[in-house]
Amino acid sequence: MAISKNYITVLLAAALFTRAVGDIVVPGANGTDGVLNITTNTVIDLSRAVTAAWDSDNSANAGKGVYDASKWAVVFKYSSVTIRSNATVTFRNHASRAPVVWLVSGDVRIDGNVNLDGQDSVGAPLHAEPGPGGFRGSTGTYPGSSYGAGFGIGGGSRVVNWNGFAGGNYGVVRKILDRASDYGNPSLLPLLGGGGGGSSDVDKNANGGGAGGGAILIAATATIEVNGSILARGGRGAACGFSGSGSGGGIRLVSEIVRGRGGFFATPLGSFAGCGGGENVVIGNAGYGRIRIERTITDPNGGVLSIVPDPSVVTLAQDSEALIWPPTGAPEVRITSIGGGAVSLDPRAGFGAFGPDVALPITNRTFVTVETKNVEPQSQVIVRVTPRANANFLEANAAIVSSTNSAIQWQAGVDVNVGYSAVQVRVVRP
Repeated sequence: MAISKNYITVLLAAALFTRAVGDIVVPGANGTDGVLNITTNTVIDLSRAVTAAWDSDNSANAGKGVYDASKWAVVFKYSSVTIRSNATVTFRNHASRAPVVWLVSGDVRIDGNVNLDGQDSVGAPLHAEPGPGGFRGSTGTYPGSSYGAGFGIGGGSRVVNWNGFAGGNYGVVRKILDRASDYGNPSLLPLLGGGGGGSSDVDKNANGGGAGGGAILIAATATIEVNGSILARGGRGAACGFSGSGSGGGIRLVSEIVRGRGGFFATPLGSFAGCGGGENVVIGNAGYGRIRIERTITDPNGGVLSIVPDPSVVTLAQDSEALIWPPTGAPEVRITSIGGGAVSLDPRAGFGAFGPDVALPITNRTFVTVETKNVEPQSQVIVRVTPRANANFLEANAAIVSSTNSAIQWQAGVDVNVGYSAVQVRVVRP
């Protein structure tokens, strides 16, 4: 993917900001990343973010944002945001592939485009790159290795004799062959993108699945006006529908007023054209994402926004404080060890391309230990292992091995393949 050499225009403003009655409170919106003023196509490089607390003063690194591992987010604190018409903002991923958060102490006006789309199918042995906060597409077949599943909790299956099950999932899945599943929640707390598409043995072009759409939260004190678009679409599967598309991602907006005549789209894109159906070939088997709008005022002159899928809309009380992160006491889950080895609080690896990676002993079975907080013991804790190639993902239910007043320890035994795998966990509460 080509990366533009345009740079972000950041103007540090010393002007005082005075809240008007009715404006919401946006925690952490201290303006220390300056003014974001986009007049031409621009790539925001999330890898430049400084590792720091999300609400820290970022004046010394204005415009770069901060990466907070505990929140799994790259956070920018702008004083205002303006994206001119005919200008598009895209993103280069942070190594963690964390989602994007804009905390704005003034107004946001988007007349151009903010694009967090997942990458379309790419040739093996590469994986399509997701939008920030999304998950990679599967690999295709290449010498010495074969097709695999998409990544993410909702990643699409590796399939034999294409059967329409390879699309990535997220919030809403079109019911094809009575298949319907989802993950995350309508509040987009926590903020998550879409799952990657899986591959099929029918694909003779060695192409993998499309990547999942990314995720963004924009919280502004006064007005968010969108006359252009915000896009978090899943990448296309391979030509003729022989690998799955990525699912749509997540878009969450929080402000006093949300208005405009533009659109928000968190959908799968479908397959490449040229097979007698274009985008309709595989769009049905990949999931829609989630869109959430929270505002205090319904603006009668706000125009008509095009929003797909249907958003979850919440009316906030006047002078509300925006809820940026899951609240204290919210359910938590994380993997604490794999095969007896401790897992970092900021786990990441590059499947051999970027490192550092942790090698497990070669074995047919290993144990994954999971810790939950504020989760009922009657919950279902599901561990997913997705190999880089050669096999479908597998899932195993974890069982309780110990508990205290503050946390429950669970353990699942999983079969493993020699090579690289991604391990993730989700909780289904009763």
